[in-house]
This record gives sequence, C-alpha cells and structure tokens, in this order.
Amino acid sequence: MATTTVSIINQKGGTGKTTTTINLGRALSKLGKKVLLIDLDPQSNLSYSLGITEPEFTLADVFTGNKKLKEIIVDKDDNFSVAPGSHELVDIEISLVTQEKRESFLKSILANVKIFDFILIDCPPSLSVLTVNALTASQQVLIPLQMEVLTLQGLNQILATVKQVKSTLNTKLKIKGIVIVMYDKRRKLSSEVEAFLQESVDEKIFRSKVRLNVKLAEAPSFGQSILDYDPNSNGAQDYLAVAKEFLEI
Repeated sequence: MATTTVSIINQKGGTGKTTTTINLGRALSKLGKKVLLIDLDPQSNLSYSLGITEPEFTLADVFTGNKKLKEIIVDKDDNFSVAPGSHELVDIEISLVTQEKRESFLKSILANVKIFDFILIDCPPSLSVLTVNALTASQQVLIPLQMEVLTLQGLNQILATVKQVKSTLNTKLKIKGIVIVMYDKRRKLSSEVEAFLQESVDEKIFRSKVRLNVKLAEAPSFGQSILDYDPNSNGAQDYLAVAKEFLEI
C-alpha cells in the first residue's frame, strides 16, 4: 500500500483540528495502520499533547536541511509516530516566502518516507505558506468542523483554497470529507447548522460525529491520545468510528 498523506485543516483556532489529527491517527494505528503525525503548526500543540515537550530536533531542523525527517521522528508506539513541531516554524515560514518553489518544500521532505500507511499533517490555523506546503504534499484533505455559524463562513475559504491549490500546484488533491466535532445534540444550533451543511455543501460529511467530551480535553494534560487515556470514553469511541469510516471511503 502506498503512503496516503492527509492535511487536516481549519483556519479557525480551537476547532478540534489538533485533537482530530492526534486521535484519528491513533485510532488508525489501533486498527493496524502505520501512522506518522506531522506537527506543522508553530504552536506545536500536537507535540505537547503527546508528551513531546522538549524534542531534541524538530521539523524546523528538517526544513533548514540540518536533519532528515527520519532523524527527528519520535515513535510513540510500533504503529504511531510523530514529527515534532516548534515555534521556530514561524521563522521557517518567513524564510520560505522568498524561496523558489516555496510551496513544495514539505512535499520533497516527505518524498523519501515510504514506511507509513498514513501521514496526517496538523496544519497551522491560518491559510499560510506552511498550509499551502501541506496541501501541495497531500493527496487528501480532512476538515474538522464545529456546528457554529462562524465556522461555516470559514469553510468556504478553506474550500476555495483547496480548489486553488488543486488547480495550480497539486492536481491529485481531493477533499476526503468534513468531520463534525464538539457535537452537542442538546443544542438546537448544532442540528440547525448540520442541516444547513447537509443541504449546501457538496463534500462528503462523515456519518460519525465526535461528541463534546470532557475526557478529550483532559487527555493532552497527560500527554496521551484519548484512546490511550480513556479507551471507554465517548471521545475514544467516536474517533474509532471516524477512523473506520475514514478507511471505508
């Protein structure tokens, strides 16, 4: 099986993007897939959430050519690995702006990594040059979405960016789907926004939703995915369901 690279993207912060990258990745690994997470967000919340607080080397070292990707990877389990990020990615982003082929750096970095079934990229919460690098390097895009009015506004911008990258930089890029996260069925707004989404968006919307769950918020404090922190929680069961559906599509 060839490696499938997936950008997990939402330009609005606090939308469950990092949580989805971690827990979808871990769920896929529990289902027997070999998974690498790429922490491309300069805030490096993904690395911290998995207990990687002071990595010796990070993606910034790979972008500058000081290290190869395989030299910075941290193995959390046999099937579950992380390429840590750092605040230094801000400087990388600034330097990329003036480079030739600036959109393709990450694609060339990932080209020699063949041992994983899936590479999931946690993108920055902005439509930046790093995000464009992720989209250029990916075959698929996954969009975690809260059922809030403002997130719908941002969705159109994401879809437009993906369309532009597909037409100019990466003809193989396609949207895998939209995953509804932080879902609270008790809120009328949740069902209203979901109904609007079903009617107005052509993209695949996952049947499996990730419910609002306090355990999901707790897990990063212990440096664990929800599937390791509390495998019986709603959060763990929901992400396992998303992963199974992900593999079906």
